[in-house]
Amino acid sequence: MVGNSRVIVGINGSLSSLAALYRAVEEAGRRDALLVPVIAWSTADRELRPVSELEHAARRRLDTAFEQAFGGYPADLVIRPLVVRSEPGSALVAAAGRPDDLLVLGSGHHGRVQRALHGSVAGHCRAHARCEVVVVSPSALLASLELTARSGAPMPFVAGRTQASQHPAAAR
Repeated sequence: MVGNSRVIVGINGSLSSLAALYRAVEEAGRRDALLVPVIAWSTADRELRPVSELEHAARRRLDTAFEQAFGGYPADLVIRPLVVRSEPGSALVAAAGRPDDLLVLGSGHHGRVQRALHGSVAGHCRAHARCEVVVVSPSALLASLELTARSGAPMPFVAGRTQASQHPAAAR
């Protein structure tokens, strides 16, 4: 049974967001918390395509992130994905609206031009979130993968999570 706590994680398909997803799944399991993976999308930086197609592509990126990290959605967690048409920082701050939430993000390493145009999602979340914000670097994920490879343990790398489902238990 899931308690009242929630772990919100930002997903964008990057290696750092996979590291954040890995950390968020660990935290949700440890806290017996609801896992809320959030993927934000907008029409601003996409070619002209129907809005429904852009939303569907975002949902596929979310599914792909779980597939890459765990071989599917972990069956032993309650997961409520959130696909939002918004800028990432705003979507994550809105999703993590309770003081007892935990917001987990990857440490996007974008260049100066990208940060100037779009700002830092982690910086926005640290400045505006009402809860604890944890920023995870891709090196945390790589260290876990290296340890697993050296130990000979099977992939996916989260021990005890061999039962993975294609889609989360909760409706989207």
